Amino acid sequence: MNKSKPIYVTRSSLPPFEEYINEIKSIWDTAWLTNMGKYHNQLEQELIEYLEVDNISLFTNGHLALELVLQAMNLTGEVITTPFTFASTTHAIVRNRLTPVFCDVNPSDYTIDVTKIENLITDKTSAILPVHVYGNICNVYEIERIAKKYDLKVIYDAAHAFGEKINGQSVGYFGDASMFSFHATKVFNTLEGGAVAFADENIGEQLYTLKNFGIKSEVLVEGVGLNAKMNEFQAAMGICNLRHLTEEISKRKTVVEKYRNRLSGVNGIKIMHDVEGVQSNYSYFPAVFDELAFGFTRNEIYDRLKQNNIFARKYFYPLTNTFHCYPEQYDVNNTPVARHVAKRVLTLPLYADLDLEDVDKICDIILEG
Repeated sequence: MNKSKPIYVTRSSLPPFEEYINEIKSIWDTAWLTNMGKYHNQLEQELIEYLEVDNISLFTNGHLALELVLQAMNLTGEVITTPFTFASTTHAIVRNRLTPVFCDVNPSDYTIDVTKIENLITDKTSAILPVHVYGNICNVYEIERIAKKYDLKVIYDAAHAFGEKINGQSVGYFGDASMFSFHATKVFNTLEGGAVAFADENIGEQLYTLKNFGIKSEVLVEGVGLNAKMNEFQAAMGICNLRHLTEEISKRKTVVEKYRNRLSGVNGIKIMHDVEGVQSNYSYFPAVFDELAFGFTRNEIYDRLKQNNIFARKYFYPLTNTFHCYPEQYDVNNTPVARHVAKRVLTLPLYADLDLEDVDKICDIILEG
């Protein structure tokens, strides 16, 4: 292994340099850098078409998108969610002075276990916030049934699910809203950025105001908002990257298929496979290591790869209900499946330009025994 060439868990996709430079030239003519300019509005429209949704609101990052859509819905009390997610999901709930109620995940795809949601609903529950983990789509149909039965809002953390479909329907169609992340490491990026797809146009008006400090007009500030506007350079990057997205996803699929070819059927390694009816974006490649069957722990594999200048990620570990900033507030024993997976999962390097020879090297190191 050539240690001079590090392989990271991900690498940002970028359009050709000249394409981006040509795209942003007009900014020097107008000097319009932010506050919902030409590129911002163009990207919104292109994303509405690409994601096949009715409404989109753009943000400077995905976390603020999620935090503000929760605020815009005027939620109170408790929100049912999962701890097997990135910090942002739980923090967005808590920062809205809401109480996260943690539901376990199912052992097949690590999304929220819909069979356990109803037992967690109380008279304080106002919403469900499920997560499409690694691009694995939640059981949206059962979640919709439960939400209608109990009159609850549904906001999806779809940070990993950009452009995905289930049974021909865009993932952004389901629930009251879906948050997408356009962070540099995501399948589709705007350098840094995010968006909310939503059904109710009234929510859109509130989001527009809240992401601009709550300012409604020159003399009226009607909400306690913040600055979460996507700038023109971010939007221009998104416009460029969207042109190349189909090719990027195709390349990612090739990498995933190589991993599957090498790791499928290996005793003690569980990997994800395509699901019938789901159009995947191949955003992540998680592998779960059963130390008894495989012979090595997840941490040992992580260290072995790192010694060879390959940087996988323990994603998601630790669980958000064990964070030090929430000292002993939540009982991790209530989410045993999530705890089991978090201790054993490793997301392997995956990006469009990852050389297949490097995938072979990664697999060789994992399987060398």
